[in-house]
Amino acid sequence: MYALVDCNSFFCSCEKVFHPGLQGKPVCVLSSNDGIIIALTPEAKSVGLHRGDPIFKVKDIVDRYKVTVFSNNMYLYSAMSKRIVSILRQACDHVENYSIDESFLDLRSYERNYDLESYMRSISDRICLWTDVPVSVGVAPTKTLAKVGSKFAKQYRGYRSVCVIDTEAKRRKALSMFDLNDIWGVGRRSYEKLIALGIRTPLEFADKSAEWVHKHFTKPGFQTWCELNGYPCISTEEVLQRQTICTSHCFKDMVTTLDALKASVTTFAGNCANKLRGQGSVAACVTVFIGSNPHRADLTQYWNEGSAKLLVPSSDTIEISQAAMKILEDIYIPGIRYKRSGVILSDISSDSSIQLDLFDPTERDARMSLFSTIDNMNQKFGLKTVRLAVEDGEADHWKSKSEYRSPNYLTDINDILTVKC
Repeated sequence: MYALVDCNSFFCSCEKVFHPGLQGKPVCVLSSNDGIIIALTPEAKSVGLHRGDPIFKVKDIVDRYKVTVFSNNMYLYSAMSKRIVSILRQACDHVENYSIDESFLDLRSYERNYDLESYMRSISDRICLWTDVPVSVGVAPTKTLAKVGSKFAKQYRGYRSVCVIDTEAKRRKALSMFDLNDIWGVGRRSYEKLIALGIRTPLEFADKSAEWVHKHFTKPGFQTWCELNGYPCISTEEVLQRQTICTSHCFKDMVTTLDALKASVTTFAGNCANKLRGQGSVAACVTVFIGSNPHRADLTQYWNEGSAKLLVPSSDTIEISQAAMKILEDIYIPGIRYKRSGVILSDISSDSSIQLDLFDPTERDARMSLFSTIDNMNQKFGLKTVRLAVEDGEADHWKSKSEYRSPNYLTDINDILTVKC
């Protein structure tokens, strides 16, 4: 059996930890540049707000219902995520941190000695007690079914935060009630194809024969079908390899200089590389994009992107940043007023299986030791305490607007929480 531990309204829950007066009140977290709503509590949904709403369009609702709004603070959320994963690792030997708010637990060695529902509920209670972040847990024979279970645990209070799918009857009932579009592994194209083939629910897909699935779908689709039928075959490493890591921002003010764009792109490249190291991965492809403000018809419009393959897949901040800056120099045009830039890393794989190159000039062991030390220093003294010098170039011109950002309570000694008696 596998378990998926999913934090409820994670970004909002992190903010409420340090603002206890917000319990039971509507709360929203905004995207970079305070543009759109990216996370919200059930109370915020109940007053008519939705994920993806531009904040300026719903300002009347925010004001009328006194919705508390926060700017995105990934430093704080990442620190809280690490605390939750630490609790999980104390309780289970095999933990896979799938995303900032989701972790898989391999419970196959625990089934003989524990009642899994009670055991996972005790872990859920411990996380809530030690971090004040509520979680929902799904337990099932496969990771895909565990994600289904976690959704039900989040949606229905009667499960008391843990939903176990451990019988054929429970599996079929869960799949008949679940939204096909929410199944892990069913993307937009797969969903459209399933609908075109007359499949409306996950159960209808699971009930198809293996021959039918092989005929209409590739390996990922067949793996999803197997998982829905209770046969585990998806590795999170495989899923991560099909994913990309992207960091981008719309700037507070439009910029024109190459130095300002270099500062933004190297900062984003460093953030992406840091995430790669955090999940034990490397990337082989770097993409950089830049663009003007599409809402300013009076200005010259420009959008471009470029990509480069790394000689050896890497999570080295310097190597990735150098590749990103070279791409930027190739696509940059003087005189354009730029509003956005971003970095995308793709062709992601595990750092345990890197194919080296005979003519590779980089001393990779020494470089990884360097960044391990830098990561430890930044974790101890605050993120970006040690960074590339180019990241500071004209920084004030390109950084995002974040008028409602809370302090970095857990990563910056200057922002440590003060309690007034």
